[in-house]
Amino acid sequence: VQLVESGGGLVQPGGSLRLSCAASGFTFRTYALSWYRQAPGKERELVAFISAGGSRNYADSVKGRFTIIRDNAKSSVYLQMNSLKPEDTAEYYCKVVVRASNYWGQGTQVTVSA
Repeated sequence: VQLVESGGGLVQPGGSLRLSCAASGFTFRTYALSWYRQAPGKERELVAFISAGGSRNYADSVKGRFTIIRDNAKSSVYLQMNSLKPEDTAEYYCKVVVRASNYWGQGTQVTVSA
């Protein structure tokens, strides 16, 4: 199982970014996927979740601003982030649970600053 994130960067408050996570090594379409984030000095937290069937859940802090999207044809999951705030600054990770084991990508840094 391999997950590779990309798309992070520096953005001004109110701006947008689209994170990508390319997956391989498992039957992508049959698994739920998640995006997490971890800010310096804080615990890693769940940001968004999408089931194999496409049902979505979001952390209260990002509802209405972030959208999780999956593309089974490309074995990829995306996180569209709009109206970004300085408190969204963190390392962002995608995760999948395969046969009861957690698999994480290497992370991509998002910095929201003027």
